[in-house]
Amino acid sequence: MATRTGSRAAPKKTVLVTGAAGSLAKRVIARLHGQYNVIAVDFRRKVETDAGIPSYLVELHKRGFEDIFASHKVDAVIHIGRIFAHEKTRQQRYNANVLGCKRLLDLCRKYKVGQVIIHSTYYVYGASAYNPALIDEDAPLKASEVTQDLVDSVELESLANIYLWKHPELNITILRPCNVLGPGVRNTMSILLSRSLVPVLLGFSPLMQFLHVDDMTDAMIAAFEQNKPGIYNVAPDDYVPYQEAVTQCGCRKLPVLSIPPSLPKLVASVLNWNAFFPPYLVNYFKYPVILDGRLFRETFSWRPRRNLNDIFTYYRKQKLSAS
Repeated sequence: MATRTGSRAAPKKTVLVTGAAGSLAKRVIARLHGQYNVIAVDFRRKVETDAGIPSYLVELHKRGFEDIFASHKVDAVIHIGRIFAHEKTRQQRYNANVLGCKRLLDLCRKYKVGQVIIHSTYYVYGASAYNPALIDEDAPLKASEVTQDLVDSVELESLANIYLWKHPELNITILRPCNVLGPGVRNTMSILLSRSLVPVLLGFSPLMQFLHVDDMTDAMIAAFEQNKPGIYNVAPDDYVPYQEAVTQCGCRKLPVLSIPPSLPKLVASVLNWNAFFPPYLVNYFKYPVILDGRLFRETFSWRPRRNLNDIFTYYRKQKLSAS
């Protein structure tokens, strides 16, 4: 009597996602759930998840974080958990972003994790009048030369770069997205464009790139599933002047003098704008930082599916519903 032969289905990969309380991470988790085993981790608050997704509230540098690796066979890590530039003190951001990332990468080595994706930011390039028209992945990271408040972002990248080349077994992919916007996003630009009255610097309206959070989710899933280690800008090939984006989002402009250079910083501090118009990001509202995203688009066959109008419409509707 003949018997059927065949191999068992390969076990599902286990993916640990940090920053699980954030809008982007929630979308990534939802996309992964079902096809993969997912573990949700956040250091701000415990996240309510679907059945079958364990959720942990733990700081990356604490003992409890290693316990997660010891309890689960983690195959991949998607590291989205990063304190934004407008959050907490410089020292707290450094401890969480840089020391926390080092701890994460060391645990990945110790427990033989085979893939790591790190969510970075275009801020690392720095905003300067001398920036090239298109900035590719080989451009120097000059943000810390402009302001010490972005040192943690640059050092996180430098650290990840060291592990990328020194430990190829980790298969590290570093993603540098442009401004990510959309429902639930709480980064600096999203908070800014959510307001009715938005400051603009007189005489300046730099070109900016914007990416819908759903398209960034697609990008992260593509990077995970195709596993092509390296450093990639993630951005569309279109852009718009900042003041035009302000108008399209239904905001009213509040002109602020840009001379002397310290004036916008002083105004932001006096009016308590630091949460959405951080003084140390003023240069990003003066000079363009336009990413060349061709490498990522061609490597992963990725294209954003939402255009600028799709992105800005969300912010217009938000204001209409509040009025």
